[in-house]
Amino acid sequence: MNSSKHTELANHAWSVADLLRGDYKQSDYGKVILPFTVLRRLECVLEPTRQKVAETVAKYKDQEIDADHFLRRASGHSFYNKSALTLKTIAGDPHGMAANLQLYVGSFSDNAREVLEQYEFAQQVKRLDNADLLYKVIGKFTDLDLRPEVVPNHNMGYIFEELIRRFAEQSNETAGEHFTPREVIKLMVNLLIAPDGDALSVPGVVRTVMDPACGTGGMLSAAEDHITAHNPDATVEVYGQELNPESWAICRSDLMIKGQDPENIAFGNSFSNPGQEKGAKFDYLLANPPFGVEWKKVRSEVEYEHENLGDAGRFGAGLPRINDGSLLFLQHMISMMKPVDVNGKGGSRIAIVFNGSPLFTGAAGSGESEIRRWILENDWLEAIVALPDQLFYNTGISTYFWILTNRKDDQHKGKVVLLDARDQWQKMRKSLGDKRKMLGDGEGGTPDHIGDITRLYGDAVSVAANADHPLHGKVKVFDNSAFGYQRITVERPLKLRFEVTEETLAALEASKVIQKLPNASMLFDAFESMDVRSWATKSEAWVALKDAAVAAGTTWPTGAPFNKALRDAIGVRDPEGEVQKIKGQAEPDGELRDYENVPLGEDIEEYLKREVHPHVPDAWIDHGKTKMGYEIPFTRHFYVYEPPRPLAEIDAELKMLESEIQALLNEVVK
Repeated sequence: MNSSKHTELANHAWSVADLLRGDYKQSDYGKVILPFTVLRRLECVLEPTRQKVAETVAKYKDQEIDADHFLRRASGHSFYNKSALTLKTIAGDPHGMAANLQLYVGSFSDNAREVLEQYEFAQQVKRLDNADLLYKVIGKFTDLDLRPEVVPNHNMGYIFEELIRRFAEQSNETAGEHFTPREVIKLMVNLLIAPDGDALSVPGVVRTVMDPACGTGGMLSAAEDHITAHNPDATVEVYGQELNPESWAICRSDLMIKGQDPENIAFGNSFSNPGQEKGAKFDYLLANPPFGVEWKKVRSEVEYEHENLGDAGRFGAGLPRINDGSLLFLQHMISMMKPVDVNGKGGSRIAIVFNGSPLFTGAAGSGESEIRRWILENDWLEAIVALPDQLFYNTGISTYFWILTNRKDDQHKGKVVLLDARDQWQKMRKSLGDKRKMLGDGEGGTPDHIGDITRLYGDAVSVAANADHPLHGKVKVFDNSAFGYQRITVERPLKLRFEVTEETLAALEASKVIQKLPNASMLFDAFESMDVRSWATKSEAWVALKDAAVAAGTTWPTGAPFNKALRDAIGVRDPEGEVQKIKGQAEPDGELRDYENVPLGEDIEEYLKREVHPHVPDAWIDHGKTKMGYEIPFTRHFYVYEPPRPLAEIDAELKMLESEIQALLNEVVK
């Protein structure tokens, strides 16, 4: 079946929109068209075995056993319908049409009925019936020939994906949450699967693909298409999980339509209720999780797993901040990688879409930094690819592919590739939400951005090593350790002189420790009456203050709290002042405390001598506060300095603009 036939059938289904116009908003057309397309396809698929299923229903009707297994076998599929009704017979009874349609849907097996229920099909039927549209809509779909011999599963998938795309375009204000642009998926799948080309060409090869935030299933479909295009004899099993009911229903429908097992698509939250069996592993994992979405709703479950299971669970490496769960998705996916055996066989590959935040958010020791450290120290991160901005429907921000694997080839071991593809785009003729740019695929006269990026990715290591290559500036290769750093705390001594002034006395009077003294007022009077009010050292100040108190007829308070309160009040910071000490060691000045990031592997004392001591010779490092961190400053590595324009050029342009403005004003005056 050629693409024009796909479009013809999709147009037939979408023509129902003409009937809905006025009674439905454009963004709601898909809520009718998609479930009716699913219903019609299921009906056409089950038609050849309808009689056999009816006989099986009659056979087990009065027996107290679950006939589900026998009915599936009779239908020849993972689903069935026990009713004798069809859309055509339902349309033939206008008076009982709505009731019969509900009865028909209710006769499907649980897995098929559950999908239609998530579309809120019953509500749509009632709404159509009230608007006197139900007969017309059923008639449209009765005329749609979706028999497998006319539309094979693979082709039906294309038709359904086209309908999903149109639905997403009609409701583009929220489409980005559940729908990833096709060209982005195509590039992502290329980078994920292309390195395994030889392994995929083996006859009868079986591969499993998992998307824990699968939305409408576009990534799963693209991965399946890529593998089967490379090897038509390959068997691809797709799995996924989705939180949004409508997206889940669409994805599950897509699998049913293509002959895949819909039970592989779980419903629910991947963090608190992972839908796959415990310990399930997959060959390929890919996802476009929502950006910057908080995980507060599942906080208790995630924190429990982190604290009690540790490395035996999914989140042992660390927890990101509560307002962005992106790195939780990545940890969840890593937990489902297949192990690599002693012969180097097995293993998995991962591709995930992130915004810029997971690259650098979180200081040393934070959850995000510890997760990056865990990934890099295990040598799982193969590459990060920077994409153009304005590629997605619901955000114009810059995005990145992270590609991970636990079976790197020799040239990638211990290395991370950074690839800058931010200039690989063309402008769309018509914007869709925030999407104003697209990646060309070489078809229809468009540039082949996808092919160019894929080829550059495959040659990244050699291109980075060849300074004469025209794309050398677009690729950089680093050792894993290059992204690590030591966060050191640089201390400087607290230096004070001591003064009794109106300001320091006010600070002393405000001290709660001093206020509690029974002779506080006498002390204030004694200090105010002093002739000499400035001292270079603490000992000189204390002797003078104590003598003043005794002379005033009051006692000198004892104890550390009083001494500290007095010092904090009358001590004034002075670069030439006395160094304050605690147990013989210089006391650090919190106001002068500074932090430095020292590259991993560099001697921090040598760094201090080279970078700090020339400016502040008395500084030292508090080794007890040193932390290790990891960040990936992508944009910094690709920054190219552009000098400002010469002043003469700017001045000439301003004069030209002044002349133009004056000419316009002269015309107005005339």
